[in-house]
Amino acid sequence: MPRLCDAELQLALQSSGAVLIEGAKWCGKTSTASNASRSVLYMQNPDNTSSYQAMADTKPSLLLKGETPRLIDEWQMAPVLWDAVRFEVDKRAATGQFILTGSAVPSDNVTEHTGTGRISRLTLRPMSLFESLESNGTISLRALFDEKQDTEAMSDLSIEQIAFVLCRGGWPASIKMQGETALRMATNYIEAVINHDVSRVDNVEKNPDRIRLLLRSLARNIATSASYKTIKTDMEATDITISDKTIGSYLNALRRIFVVEDLPAWSPSLRSKTAIRTSAKRHFVDPSVATAVLRTNPKGILNDFNYFGFLFEALCTRDIRVYAQLNDGDVFHYRDKSGLESDLIVRLRDGRWAAIEVKLGKKQIDEAAKNLLALKTRVDEDKMGKASFLMVITGGQYAYKRADGVLVVPLGCLKE
Repeated sequence: MPRLCDAELQLALQSSGAVLIEGAKWCGKTSTASNASRSVLYMQNPDNTSSYQAMADTKPSLLLKGETPRLIDEWQMAPVLWDAVRFEVDKRAATGQFILTGSAVPSDNVTEHTGTGRISRLTLRPMSLFESLESNGTISLRALFDEKQDTEAMSDLSIEQIAFVLCRGGWPASIKMQGETALRMATNYIEAVINHDVSRVDNVEKNPDRIRLLLRSLARNIATSASYKTIKTDMEATDITISDKTIGSYLNALRRIFVVEDLPAWSPSLRSKTAIRTSAKRHFVDPSVATAVLRTNPKGILNDFNYFGFLFEALCTRDIRVYAQLNDGDVFHYRDKSGLESDLIVRLRDGRWAAIEVKLGKKQIDEAAKNLLALKTRVDEDKMGKASFLMVITGGQYAYKRADGVLVVPLGCLKE
């Protein structure tokens, strides 16, 4: 299935000697890179791993020979390849030579050089609803920023379908699966993380039970700014003791394998001296991580509509991150000391920005629109520019523009 980042990868290959595609396991890095490459080196091929490792230790340049772009899959298994690629790019003085993929960030100081100017980076996340063909894509984020979008549209997704795609996740291997088979893949993923991946990233053995407790605490606090103290208290409710340092090291390992991806706070220039909260919101790379580790399913979250709302915000965060990246943008959240907040802030590199609230049901739309309009008046538009748009993302069916100018858009209508 085509990915939104395919065009971004081609552009990166035209402008850089090499491209590094990073992201969680199972999110489609190898398939995406294979489609754009002409030769491949699979470092994890069990038939050849030992010989590849030996070659990397003696003459890594031999592993780089082949038609270009040449894909080096899971390069971090032989970190010396990074410096070999950087050197080869300098020597060849040509763009589009190599594609590297990695599902873990190596330890610090394993490479001699950063690769700046030679190796560009591209983040690949699990598939958005538009990529999995579950959003009809009638409303484009890019067109909204360009003020070229008609906001009248209709989503085909029901609440029950949203619950299912949320628990299934955007893992490419699960997209074409049905029912329990599709849901089981997220569970298999999280079990692999707990029992293997999180320890292999830095070769430091970690207690699987504590990793599971940490993930469960993060899942219970998803889309909130839960502190270390909150997480620690949550974990210690099971009669274990754990230090802040251990929590920090475990979280860092989960970030390095791209399982945890917190949402940073936005710090705009404001008209008044209102203090802005700087804590990040707790998020996973995909909301299915939360439902899998809590061992719940679509029926379970439909029975807890309050928690469903937090998970829906996590689903929207994943998709908006994918769409914003294609528009050269970043995603944040906003909250100040008065309690005024915006679930998502999209800021493009050219300075344009938009504020978004996420509400699963219809009853909260008025309150969300009021918050967005209040935020708009609080931002110093002389320094930040006017908001390109204010939007409430819902789990409903209809997209429209309110009398106050706030857009109401179902998640099932959005694309990049």
